[in-house]
Amino acid sequence: MGLNGTIDMDILMQLPKLRTLSFMNNSFEGPMPEVKKLASLRNLYLSNNSFSGKIDEDAFDGMSSLKEVYLAHNEFTGEIPRSLVLVRKLAKLSLEGNQFGGNLPDFPQENLGVFNAAGNNFKGQIPTSLADFSPGSFAGNQGLCGKPLPACKSSRKKTIVIIAVVVVAVVALSATVVLACIRFGDGKKEAQSSDPFGDGKMGDRGQLHFVRHDRDRFDLQDLLRASAEVLGSGIFGSSYKAVLLDGPAMVVKKFRHMSSVGKEEFHEHMRKLGALSHPNLLPLVAYYYRKEDKLLVSDFIENGSLASRLHGKRSPGKPWIDWPTRLRIVKGVAKGLAYLYKEFPTLALPHGHLKSSNVLLDDTFDPLLTDYALVPVVNKDHSQRFMVAYKSPECSQSDRPNRKTDVWSLGILILEILTGKFPENYLTLGKGGDADLATWVSSVVREEWTGEVFDMDMMRTKNCEGEMLKLLKIGMCCCEWNLERRWDLKEAVAKIEELKERDNDDWSNSYASEGEVSSSRAVTDDDFPFSVTS
Repeated sequence: MGLNGTIDMDILMQLPKLRTLSFMNNSFEGPMPEVKKLASLRNLYLSNNSFSGKIDEDAFDGMSSLKEVYLAHNEFTGEIPRSLVLVRKLAKLSLEGNQFGGNLPDFPQENLGVFNAAGNNFKGQIPTSLADFSPGSFAGNQGLCGKPLPACKSSRKKTIVIIAVVVVAVVALSATVVLACIRFGDGKKEAQSSDPFGDGKMGDRGQLHFVRHDRDRFDLQDLLRASAEVLGSGIFGSSYKAVLLDGPAMVVKKFRHMSSVGKEEFHEHMRKLGALSHPNLLPLVAYYYRKEDKLLVSDFIENGSLASRLHGKRSPGKPWIDWPTRLRIVKGVAKGLAYLYKEFPTLALPHGHLKSSNVLLDDTFDPLLTDYALVPVVNKDHSQRFMVAYKSPECSQSDRPNRKTDVWSLGILILEILTGKFPENYLTLGKGGDADLATWVSSVVREEWTGEVFDMDMMRTKNCEGEMLKLLKIGMCCCEWNLERRWDLKEAVAKIEELKERDNDDWSNSYASEGEVSSSRAVTDDDFPFSVTS
């Protein structure tokens, strides 16, 4: 989410039952947060931020329940604090990509199943307690030796030569099968099993099933040999970017909540997804089947998601999204959704999980829908708890999705694009929550000037307010609580297609700067004859 600054642990202390804390993939900085104030914490995820400096020796004192600590890809220095080494239940420790130094300590835990110290400044002999981990776990530390790396030598000259050779070899191998196994697998030691998923069941290991015939083939081992980068963790599972050797970058999503579907049923549905072809859908390239979890492989889209563009921290030189671009995104989303409705005429939820983080943007800012048509293969209890479509009024009140439910998700997405505000609808897990984006928009357009609704960045485009208001009405009609009055997708798409980049009517105004952004008129009930509450 592009969060930055520092983390106030004193506030979090007011949550005595907090067990997992994750601020991964943000821009927090400063010293290590005082996590020992959260003595009951079990899982701590701080990877991919800008934390820096030496971690105090007592930083983890009293954290007897701690099991997983992920500090990778920050700027930490100094030695691993003794208080962390002595955490009795520690099972997973990720330290790669920092500037830690000194000798690696001897970890006494018998259940330490994941350990990664690659890309640091450690030196000396690897302790016996860590000797069963893979060479990739120690790659990029020029001063380390001993199992699983070559033995330490007494001769300084020979040591330098050997370490130089080892470094070259290990760096070349650092993104190979072992490191990828840690990321793709279930977190068990590679020395115990070469199965990338860590349970010893080789099964149809390596059998990727390709559903597209216009791609060069690769197998599972090619993915495991690729350099792997954790992209994040969503409601279905973790996502990884894997750059194939002499090949493209792929995204591998691991799904853990598809165990209820039978094997043949799953294969058949994946073949249906592979047969889809539309410029506004991110195509499925291949998949891997196991009963416990599945892998879905697709192309990596460099430009990221609509959510990151709307809500993330803007980097220098990163353009703001103007009205014509947002309109093009809405039109592309609508076309992609209409195609899904056509291809899955019997599904109540042809998409089922439409939200801004599942809309990727290509290099021309055309949208690509992802995570679509997965409802038939996702465990029902999981989909009902977490998928966006199930937060619609008809689902939150009666658990009955229908062909207009995806239209509700489209309406929320439209309002998000117009307002630049993050919808609470994506987060609410309770029944019948009313503090949502549609309710807020309704209250503002009826009581305030419409300039209060639209995202300021978008309003810098001149002569566009009339078309923005038309799209606002479309979004609200898609969010209608009354199913009989809610537009169906065909009507919504037709209205969206009529929209233009510039106003043609007499009452539109021009906007040149933030100081001039305000609506020329208020909106009345005649403009928006709909309801957003039951």
